[in-house]
Amino acid sequence: MSELVATTPGLFPLPDWAKEELSDLKGHQKGDLISGDEGDDVVTAYDRARSEVVEDQEGAGLDRVVEGQLRWDDNLAHPLTVHENVDTGGIVRYYDNNNFYRDPQVRGELDFSGDVAAELEAATELTDGPLQAVLPGPYSLAELASDEYYGDESEFLAAVSEFLAGEVAAFPEHETLFLLDPSLVAAPPSDDIAAQVPEAISTVASETDADVVVHSYWGALDEKTYAHLMDAPVEALGFDVVAGDREQTLYNVTEYGTKSDVALGLVDGQNTRVESATTVRERVEWFIDQVPAQAFDTVYLTSNTELFYLPVSKCREKLVALGEAAAAEEEVEA
Repeated sequence: MSELVATTPGLFPLPDWAKEELSDLKGHQKGDLISGDEGDDVVTAYDRARSEVVEDQEGAGLDRVVEGQLRWDDNLAHPLTVHENVDTGGIVRYYDNNNFYRDPQVRGELDFSGDVAAELEAATELTDGPLQAVLPGPYSLAELASDEYYGDESEFLAAVSEFLAGEVAAFPEHETLFLLDPSLVAAPPSDDIAAQVPEAISTVASETDADVVVHSYWGALDEKTYAHLMDAPVEALGFDVVAGDREQTLYNVTEYGTKSDVALGLVDGQNTRVESATTVRERVEWFIDQVPAQAFDTVYLTSNTELFYLPVSKCREKLVALGEAAAAEEEVEA
């Protein structure tokens, strides 16, 4: 029997009022984006918006509450773009979509920052429920950045993983940690670096007692990458079962097995069409039926991608669908 846990991979859309207010406060130019030293008025606006997204999640019945990452102007690159030893370069397309981020150019040692820990600490004051932390996976963060300091791909990945581990060590208590690693799908690691990926993930995961989920999306992991990823000491792998190559995902799971828990991207984070709770539940049961030899202790019901692509109203409706799907019955057979 599997426990169903409703959650999200974070990165929520800003409420409409916050977009207008922050646009006036921050300006519209590259230099006006979040840098980690914003003024009191900007901090207050983000605090209000954070409170709103936490209330939305609790109201939808989610089992894990995320901070929302509303300050992340640079999507997954945010932890580096606010670092004092990182310069932000030109605007770069964020994977294969119409979003962009500032190129984080690492020009010095990636020592401790604490920016994400401070966000998470602020969220602890807003909820008594189980908290979920969200970070980019080490491979994706390294892929999104430009190394102007370490000079070696392997050394850079190790430095990024140590940086993320330091951030996790400063986190307040949290139940789950999602590491978002879409580059594992979009730009799979070369043979030279593939075996280092689970080591990098292990470095980050070792700094928390929480359950760790490595969540990938925008397709299926290739066989080689998946086989290496299975060496990572985490509780769950996450799969995109909406936009991904489901046949490849099922092949990977049946050929190599998977972890004792699983995260399933069941609602489309980039499409405004709202799935019903019944549809979400059917997708859970379909996946479990496809891998009868695999038993899951926990199944995380989530969106396949971050949610910031959506209008706030559609985001809220999808949260409700996830919450209702997980609550329909406490357990399903696995």
